[in-house]
Amino acid sequence: MRPTGFAMVLCGVLYAVLCPMPVGGTPKLEVVKQWNLLNFNFPWDYPASSKEFYNPENIVATGLEVGYDRIFIATPRLFSGVPATISSVPRGTNGDSPVLQAYPDWTHHRAATKEYNCTEIGLVSVYRMRVDSCNRLWALDAGVSRSLEDFEVTCPPKILVYDLHTDQVVRRIDFPPEVVRRESLYTNLIVDETGSRPENNCDDVFVYITDTVAPGIVVYDSGKDLTWRVSHPAMYPDPDFAQSAILEHRFTLMDGIVGLAFDMEAGIVYFQPLATDRIFSVTTAALRAGPLPFGKELPVKLVGRKSSQGIGLAASPKGGTIFFAPLTETAVASWNPRTNEHHILAKDQEKIQFAADLRTPDRDGSALYVLTSKFHRFFLKNLDANEFNTRILRIDGVASSSGLLAARNHLKPTVPYDTLNGNNYYHSSVVLPVPYKPVPPGENYALPPAATTSTPVSVFGSGGGAFGQSLRAKNPFGLGEKPKLNPYFVLNSGEKAFPSRPPFGINGATFVPKINPTFNDLNVLRYRKSLPLNGTTPH
Repeated sequence: MRPTGFAMVLCGVLYAVLCPMPVGGTPKLEVVKQWNLLNFNFPWDYPASSKEFYNPENIVATGLEVGYDRIFIATPRLFSGVPATISSVPRGTNGDSPVLQAYPDWTHHRAATKEYNCTEIGLVSVYRMRVDSCNRLWALDAGVSRSLEDFEVTCPPKILVYDLHTDQVVRRIDFPPEVVRRESLYTNLIVDETGSRPENNCDDVFVYITDTVAPGIVVYDSGKDLTWRVSHPAMYPDPDFAQSAILEHRFTLMDGIVGLAFDMEAGIVYFQPLATDRIFSVTTAALRAGPLPFGKELPVKLVGRKSSQGIGLAASPKGGTIFFAPLTETAVASWNPRTNEHHILAKDQEKIQFAADLRTPDRDGSALYVLTSKFHRFFLKNLDANEFNTRILRIDGVASSSGLLAARNHLKPTVPYDTLNGNNYYHSSVVLPVPYKPVPPGENYALPPAATTSTPVSVFGSGGGAFGQSLRAKNPFGLGEKPKLNPYFVLNSGEKAFPSRPPFGINGATFVPKINPTFNDLNVLRYRKSLPLNGTTPH
């Protein structure tokens, strides 16, 4: 007899007997990369000997993206001592521990040595990034330094879009202050290309962004250059699930919405806070509809319950299968809401500790990638540097490619990964935006942006000094001048009121009650990001 209802959502983890494996047995769990501690290709003048600038026991990987030739890793500035917030390692080998290459080069990571101006093209703290079908990397910069220490708002959040043909910034997206809260922490994103036209080169996509500490979803309409924000009680942390357990370790973290997955065929975005045992969903039509009228609820549905908390969430590009990784079970499981099939894809108490990110990239057919980081050991300060603490894992044959890249086949590499140099790496039909010359061995430099946005930007290297010079970080927006506030500690100490647990209907009924009927989260207005600062007018 097969179990039904919400209990089925994680029956594969709770009751393996009732959820048979795929034909052929459990899929093989491959170790793609693994590290004890993360190391970087430091420039000669970087102060790596100082723990203020490089402390490997404070560097936690939270985001993963798989490109044609490289794997990108996000290491946000949760603590001090994080030198680069996006790095890359080459694909093509398995099981090794390569040195991380700061992406695209060290000039984009001056915030690590406090030599950063917020108007420059650079990165402060990136939790996750995504590559679109036009082979461009969307890097979501939270702008917050030391988020688990003193929560310094170094710069406003933004998105930098990198052209992976040339590794240069082709677009910068700044968010208007109306969608940013004092304690906002942008941690995850989905690039929705379902309505994108090929001739627009992925510049007409929708982007859905999670705000974890001030829970909500920020929607960016790339084609119209519009941004708005929506919120719902389901995006808040549940205090009953504040404490998570991984093996013998216990830790308390009240994270709101952070896990995201996108079923592009059904037009559904799945999401989950860390502090919950549930997965929720909302349609892209509801998110794209714009700000909610006063008094109208976002149509969020309860998909089902898991056996424990989790962060990593993904969906197969085709077929609708959802992948998730409950923390307590140290496992990766799948569930298809269309067929109600459940499977345990992998279970390993050593390798699958804290799956921070799950990816099903079209650039690797039917594979599911899992980034595990042992975040709890970093957080509790009981890390064992002699163990492998960060891994990139791969499970093949569990996802289905969307076919979205077929129309852009000319963007695929034409030569093996190990011969990546010069323009011959890409198909001859690829038009590079600027003359591109290979970087000589041992040298790094940043190319100027090929395009500008409505927000004035400057280029790294146009006036900055080398690492080690005493240049102070400047914040023209004045956000860093506010008193220090750590929202994590505020929530964990109970100083901010938790939302009451919202009631819900059976079988995923839409949420109806609201925490506060008068709270509308500025959903009645829509703002253009390109308007002058502090001069925003509603449309």
